Amino acid sequence: MDASTTSCAAAGLALVYVIYRRFTRISIADVQGPAPESFLLGNLRELFQEQVGESDFLWQKEFGDCLRIRGALGEDRLLVSDPKAIQYIFQTSGYNFPKWHERREFSRMVNGRGLTWAEGSAHKRQRKVMLPAFGAPETKALLPVFQSAAGEITSKWKDILDVSNDLSVELNVTSYLTRATLDAIGVGAFDYNFEAMEDGNNPVVKAYSNIVIDTFGRPSTLRIFAQGIMHHVPSPVLSKIFDNLNSPGLIRAREMTSELVKLGKQLVDEKSGALLGGKGSRDVMSLLVKANVAEDEKAQLSEDEMLSQMRTIMFAGHETTTNTLGFILLELARHPEVQARLRDEIRATETAVRARGSSTFTNSDLEGMMYTVAVMKEVMRIHPVVPHLFRESTRDDAVPLFKPITTSSGKVLDEVPIPQGMKIIISVAAYNRNKDVWGDDAHVFNPDRWLANDGDGRRTKAPSLGVYGNLLTFASGLRSCIGWRFAVMEMQVFLVELISNFEFSLTQKSEKLRRESCLVMVPTVEGEVEKGGQVPLKISVVDRD
Repeated sequence: MDASTTSCAAAGLALVYVIYRRFTRISIADVQGPAPESFLLGNLRELFQEQVGESDFLWQKEFGDCLRIRGALGEDRLLVSDPKAIQYIFQTSGYNFPKWHERREFSRMVNGRGLTWAEGSAHKRQRKVMLPAFGAPETKALLPVFQSAAGEITSKWKDILDVSNDLSVELNVTSYLTRATLDAIGVGAFDYNFEAMEDGNNPVVKAYSNIVIDTFGRPSTLRIFAQGIMHHVPSPVLSKIFDNLNSPGLIRAREMTSELVKLGKQLVDEKSGALLGGKGSRDVMSLLVKANVAEDEKAQLSEDEMLSQMRTIMFAGHETTTNTLGFILLELARHPEVQARLRDEIRATETAVRARGSSTFTNSDLEGMMYTVAVMKEVMRIHPVVPHLFRESTRDDAVPLFKPITTSSGKVLDEVPIPQGMKIIISVAAYNRNKDVWGDDAHVFNPDRWLANDGDGRRTKAPSLGVYGNLLTFASGLRSCIGWRFAVMEMQVFLVELISNFEFSLTQKSEKLRRESCLVMVPTVEGEVEKGGQVPLKISVVDRD
């Protein structure tokens, strides 16, 4: 058989295989879902240009917790908010559902090849090295750091109020929260003080200013389409594009990376030297350096991976905490009765602290403030700052469901067959308001739901998810947020400090707040997205007696 005959035969067999796969491949075409807006964009504009969660909630109400939406060029996507399906994707079969490779490129661009980028064995290795730095005892040791950073805001706001004519002032609280939390994560994670509250000209502070909005915010229709077809582009090519394309957002991301890598190299060298000299601090990076040295050489993190972990901790720990605190203060301004009840609990705890001859809260004091914890959980349920998670099946599979769905042809399914390569969007926003999990009042802000059932806010026997209150806010399973304890303690310390000293109420601007989709969810003001994250509130000093 000559070469041309062999080539024709091979081409014929390949064509037969493609046709065979086309007609035998598992399809989700019978799964119900919304009609696409267009062939080019599918439902992507609704998902990423509208306020976070608006379409998710409408579709969930009409089609259930597992539905079909369309991506670019009419491609099928599965939007999931069913707890049993999520449990299977994140816990039961976690490593069989990696992140979309184009989403991993976003992560690499911002955080490097760290924990949020890694998959499979690389992820297992990195997580094993990092875990010792994020345990409960290590986090509790950082309490004084968080208290000091929160106290900086109190001092700053009292100075402003001292010169106010009516003893109240309207402020964008996130502009102060972002700097104070940057100081907290700088000292707590790296034993490095950015002095962001005092010096806004610090290169790292400037690099981080509105980075999420500038890089990922306000996606145009063209950008949504481009992102919708990126999965057809191999990762090495995407890397070249992200590393060399001179768009304003990518330039900002590279500037931020440059500043953090420069600082990271300095810190890693200092902490490695301190460890060799028999010294060492209790900050996260020092503990990470120590844990890395203790590993087998093959399991150790490279310098690039160490620097990537620093970038990951900075981005994930700072941006999410700032925005969540902003949403907490917003909800307390919307619900003054909740704010007053929270302040009463703080006052009662302060009385107990003084009675034992002390002046500062301990970890036990914070753990005993059940209503404060309930408020935090409820805000994280209503406003999850990472509203969507993106996974892809590596094989033909069947995803089990907590609540069966009815297909377009009338079949009732308690599991959904999916093909290899199926793109799945897990809606954290919709799961956190799933009525089959949280009850009929799932869309209602109600901290009291967390005061029964040992702090379990669920109203049904839905599968357990997440690491904190069965919320999906910190993800779940193998890819759950490694720093969730750090974030929860930091937020509680800031919340207690601010509610103890100030009263928050709404302004005209805060009535126009938007939940902006920018990789993470950012609070912005309608018509002022270019100004970045905003939660404009009226603050006044409260009587501490």
